[in-house]
Amino acid sequence: MDILHHIDRLEELVGEARKLPVGGSVVIARQRLLELIDRMRVAVPKEVYEARDVVEKRDEVLADASAEASRIIARAREEVEQRLKETEVVKVAEERSRQILAQAQERMLELSREAEGQAAARLDDAQAAARERMREADVYALQTLNKLEGELNEFIATVRRGIDTLEKRAAERPTS
Repeated sequence: MDILHHIDRLEELVGEARKLPVGGSVVIARQRLLELIDRMRVAVPKEVYEARDVVEKRDEVLADASAEASRIIARAREEVEQRLKETEVVKVAEERSRQILAQAQERMLELSREAEGQAAARLDDAQAAARERMREADVYALQTLNKLEGELNEFIATVRRGIDTLEKRAAERPTS
C-alpha cells in the first residue's frame, strides 16, 4: 500500500475517535495508532531515504567547496602579498630617482658659482633623466599591477566556476 492510503486511514482514525466533553481533544486507540504509524513507516518510498542521503552528500560537497574556496582565496592573498613586495622595486627606483634629482640640484648650486648658463643646462639634463627614470618606474609599476589584476581575475573566475557548478548541481536535483 502506498503512503497516501495510510494517511487516509489516519484521517479516518481521527474522525472515528471519541471526542472529550471539554475542549477539542479526542481519544484514539493507542495500539491502532501505533500499528498505522508502523505501516506508514514501511510504506515510505525508498526515494525519500535516498533523497535524505543526497541532501547529506550535498552538505558535504558544499563544505568541501567552501574549504577549496578558502584555500584559493588564501593563495590569492599570498600572491597579492608577493606582488606587493615586488612593488618594493618600484619604491627603490623612485627613491633612487629622488636621490638623483637631489644630487642634480646640489650640482646646480656648485655650477652656478662657476657659470650660470652651464649649470642650467646640466640641471635640465638631470631633470630629464629623473623624469625618464620616474616614467620607467611608473611603466614597471603599471605592468606589475596589470599582471596582478589578471591573476586575481583568474582566481575570481575559478571561484565563480566552482560556485556556478555547485549551483547548477543544486538546480538539477529534483525537489521533493
